[in-house]
Amino acid sequence: MYLARWQQQIRKGTLEFLVLLCLKEQEHYGYSLLQQLNTMANLEVAEGTIYPLLNRLQKEAYIESRWQIMEKGPARKYYKITAKGQKVASEMYNAWQATTESLQQAWSNANG
Repeated sequence: MYLARWQQQIRKGTLEFLVLLCLKEQEHYGYSLLQQLNTMANLEVAEGTIYPLLNRLQKEAYIESRWQIMEKGPARKYYKITAKGQKVASEMYNAWQATTESLQQAWSNANG
């Protein structure tokens, strides 16, 4: 029970980073981004979670959006990462690496 809650918190904490990584690979509209996240990181992200996050990332100028008119169906809002978003994604990656290395060192020390 505790482990599941802990893992959920880790996923929530890394979701912004994962969204930026997905958008670094290619543009996505909301639903395709959800599918990519669920496949890439085995996350079960709800639509109610992703759209507020995308709005927040856009307000921070980490991503930008454009509307694409579709031949069939409604227009789709596509998102892509900005230069500022790429920079922050790199900083997040470096912070993640440093944290991982610290945890590995602490584990080794505790079990050594």
